[in-house]
Amino acid sequence: MIRIDDTLISLDLLEKKFCCNLKKCKGQCCVDGDSGAPLTAEEVELLPGIIEKVKQYMRPEGIAAIEMQGTHVIDSDNETVTPLIDEKECAYTIFENNITYCAIEKAWKENEIDFQKPISCHLYPVRVKSYNDFEAINYDIWKICEPARIFGSKKGVLVYEFLKEALIRRFGRSWYNQLDIAAKEIESLEEK
Repeated sequence: MIRIDDTLISLDLLEKKFCCNLKKCKGQCCVDGDSGAPLTAEEVELLPGIIEKVKQYMRPEGIAAIEMQGTHVIDSDNETVTPLIDEKECAYTIFENNITYCAIEKAWKENEIDFQKPISCHLYPVRVKSYNDFEAINYDIWKICEPARIFGSKKGVLVYEFLKEALIRRFGRSWYNQLDIAAKEIESLEEK
C-alpha cells in the first residue's frame, strides 16, 4: 500500500489492468449484487432535490421503487445505498441496446442536473472505506468484470488510469498527480 495524505491506496490500483467493456459485460455491476450503490451523506441530501428531473429517464419499475422506498435506503450492513427493484438492479438503472446505464447520469448528460452520478459508481471497481483517521482505497475484483480486466490488459490501461476522472472528482487533481508519480516510480523500480 502507499499513503497519500489521509488515504491508504492498494498497490492493485497501480499494478492491475482494467478498462470497462460495456459491450461484453452489459453494465452488469448495476444489476448484480446484494445491495444498492453506496451513497455519501451529501448525495443522500442531493437526491431528493433532483429526483423529479431524473424520473423522466427512469423506468416505471425504478420510479415505483423510489416512490415506495425513497431515494435511498439503509442496507443490511447499515450503509446508505440506492434502492433496488425487487432486490435486484439499482432503481436508477435504465437499459439501452441491452446495456445497463444510469438514469442519473443520463439526466446529467442531458444537462438537466449538475450531479453526474454517485461517486461510488463513478469509482467502481475501486471502493473507498472510511476509518477514524484515514480512508482505505481498494480495488474490488468481481467475476462480472473479467471482460474489463481482459480489455484493460489488451489496451495496457491500469486501474488508476481508467479511473482518472473519478479519482480526481473524489480526491482532487493534486492527489491524483501524486498517485501518478508513485505509479511511475513503482513501474521504474519493477523494470530494474
